[in-house]
Amino acid sequence: MTDAPIGINGMAHVILTVSQYDKAREFYSALLPEFGMEKVLDHDDFCYHVGARTAIGVRKCDPEFEGETFQQYRVGLHHICLRARSRDDIEKTADLVSRIGGKIVRGPVEGDWAPGYYFVLFEDPDGIRIEVNFIPNNGLLDKNASFGSPEDYVRKDGKDVSSNS
Repeated sequence: MTDAPIGINGMAHVILTVSQYDKAREFYSALLPEFGMEKVLDHDDFCYHVGARTAIGVRKCDPEFEGETFQQYRVGLHHICLRARSRDDIEKTADLVSRIGGKIVRGPVEGDWAPGYYFVLFEDPDGIRIEVNFIPNNGLLDKNASFGSPEDYVRKDGKDVSSNS
């Protein structure tokens, strides 16, 4: 065993469990190909898209959870974020999401989490939040960069302290 770090090369996949599978399947089947992902599996309870150096699967929930919706502050997933190659890609994403019936939560707008941060945040039919962002250069890894909005993540008694959330 060496002292070298483990060589992680991005995120291989994310699987989202949804209660409105038919709506989610239609939504993701319209969204993900536009992100350069190809549908490689399509079943009655699971579909899977691969490409853009990752994969996203959508799975139907068990019957006892039908009717539930995503709650961002429950234990588990808060949101997923995909990285775009340009600010223009953020604009295109917002247009696409609006056309296919997604709910835009915020954006396209600049954020101060990293220098040049530009993003759109939206929800799928179950309310699962997805962000697509663009950060020029090395973002927070640039020599003089710092995390710009730490108060955006502060909650007290189950409520956001910042009005930016």
